[in-house]
Amino acid sequence: MSKKTILFSKMHGLGNDYVVIDESQSECIEEDKKGEVTAEICRRGFSVGADGVIFVSPPQGDGDIRFRIFNADGSEAEMCGNGIRCFSKFVYDNSIFRQNEIKVETMAGIKTVELEIDRGQAVAMKVNMGLATFKTDQIPMDVVEDEFIDLFLKVEDNPLQMTALSVGNPHAVIFVDDAGQVDLDKWGPAIENHPAFPQRTNVHFVEIVSPGEIIMVTWERGAGPTLACGTGATSCVIAGNKLEKLEEKVLVHLPGGELEIEVYQEKKDLGAFMEGDAKLVFDGIMVMDL
Repeated sequence: MSKKTILFSKMHGLGNDYVVIDESQSECIEEDKKGEVTAEICRRGFSVGADGVIFVSPPQGDGDIRFRIFNADGSEAEMCGNGIRCFSKFVYDNSIFRQNEIKVETMAGIKTVELEIDRGQAVAMKVNMGLATFKTDQIPMDVVEDEFIDLFLKVEDNPLQMTALSVGNPHAVIFVDDAGQVDLDKWGPAIENHPAFPQRTNVHFVEIVSPGEIIMVTWERGAGPTLACGTGATSCVIAGNKLEKLEEKVLVHLPGGELEIEVYQEKKDLGAFMEGDAKLVFDGIMVMDL
């Protein structure tokens, strides 16, 4: 074990906060230690503290740059909407990739991000989140149904009506009368770790204000309650549109702020654009025993 110096930026998207590390500028964190190091970095009160760690690295395929994200518990996630906005601002503002459109490689495929630039810095991002799937074998979800749309799942002996889908990572969407009254600490982990979700799932409770406006609260897989979830907002709007509860353009209110989601259709599949900002909080240096 030796001491290594790690340069980082602390960033957030609507309060969903991340430590961003450019692997080309820091001493290498070995692949098999990334999860363990992430969990250590994310411990609030003991380290920097964050909902996750984002690694910036060269592309391996047809993208411009590669995005990897690890949750606070050390597990690697396929994709993160707030995280990819932080990532895109980071790579633009630090001249790693200085174009106003970036093709980002993720575990959920290539995501195209359009940047709004002001005074040489990225101030807003529009992300093509890609197409959603409701197929349970692709979410994945271990149930007999081919799709789990507006159906009941027994959770701790209570039947909960939900819609399950994936936008590169799994989501369970539950529509409620009042999102503020949901016992998130009870139902969040119960659904996240339900046997029907072999890779666990993100959990969202959604209150419909109007067909063009919702309020949502989130329990993120591997992170717990967070102030915002970009893939979650996308999933909630797509699910609501599929159920004919929501329009194509929806304003999403999250505890940390607002996102705009616009649903589009390709053949029979639904996808969405997510639009919002990201902020730099501070830059720093960590010296860690690795």
